[in-house]
Amino acid sequence: MSTLEAKSLTKRFGNVTALEDVSFRVADREFVVLVGPSGCGKSTLLRLIAGLEQISAGELAIDGEIVNTVPASKRGLAMVFQSYALYPHMTVAQNMSVGLRISGASRDVIDKKVSEAAQILQIETLLDRLPRQLSGGQRQRVAIGRAIVRDPKIFLFDEPLSNLDAALRLQMRLEIAKLHHHLDATMIYVTHDQIEAMTLADKIIVLDEGRIVQSGSPLELYMSPRNKFVAGFIGSPQMNFLPGKVKKIDGKSVAIELDCGASAILEVDATMPETGADVTIGIRPENADIADDDLNDPNLLDATIVTVEQLGAQTITYVTLKDGTPFTITEDGMSAYQAGDTVRVRLQQANLHLFDAAGESCGRTNQMQPAVGQ
Repeated sequence: MSTLEAKSLTKRFGNVTALEDVSFRVADREFVVLVGPSGCGKSTLLRLIAGLEQISAGELAIDGEIVNTVPASKRGLAMVFQSYALYPHMTVAQNMSVGLRISGASRDVIDKKVSEAAQILQIETLLDRLPRQLSGGQRQRVAIGRAIVRDPKIFLFDEPLSNLDAALRLQMRLEIAKLHHHLDATMIYVTHDQIEAMTLADKIIVLDEGRIVQSGSPLELYMSPRNKFVAGFIGSPQMNFLPGKVKKIDGKSVAIELDCGASAILEVDATMPETGADVTIGIRPENADIADDDLNDPNLLDATIVTVEQLGAQTITYVTLKDGTPFTITEDGMSAYQAGDTVRVRLQQANLHLFDAAGESCGRTNQMQPAVGQ
């Protein structure tokens, strides 16, 4: 397989800058996921890599060779599109082999590669069918098979699961993970679904407004987000944010008065905000729970339940704190609470985050000691 390196890539459409100063490297056999909200530039970046859009500035190299002016057909890449892009009048085998036939491959080579790809994707019995006779998941397998038979340097995926229902997305996500392991291939995958990013990627690149916000392993981004944007985007349900002001600083200890009526002391080993500065505490839903009615416990926040999602093995509870701040709690098992119930929320003491007024991370702590003043 191959490596890819982008250096200060920029893409402009007239006066609109879709990507600006984007730099990253994809190692051999690495699975890299480009993730971000709609309009962040991730699909545009993939199209620049594929050669479907012209680079405005910067350099793109594959295996050390600059390919800015190399046409898409000569880059040795294969792209799987969101829309499948299958020819309706061709059988599965014909759709998978169309690129090989155009390139002049022999019949024996075509038959061998189509058979091998069909076996990998478990669609051997579908080779004589037309696309209209296939399910969505089967059509996506055919589109992936068309990429496999080309034996590309790098596989490119542009939101390939977004047209599938929830069950098929889960199934195909597992299939793509197995495919990466089986082929030992270099893959670049675009999605807006952070669950796909977390479960598939060796490395995630988070984009926002045409720039890279942070890159790293899934757990690195989950545990140590660089700012509130990454913290809120990575993780499902997303991180809770509690705004407040810095009341006192003592060494690495920061005392914060929260808008929801609580006080908190955090130990951080990073950039220290100033006394009186606006800050935000971040806490993931799994790091909070609904406490028993224990009036002697100081580590509780008053809240009212908005709705409860009973998922069987897990319950997601959405509440509103005293100041109107929305807050989400994820707990194992089932819950007897209902909308309208008044409860008390306990902030657990692990993996809490502090962000400054600009939304940049001041560090993470596992030594938070809330002192609630209701």
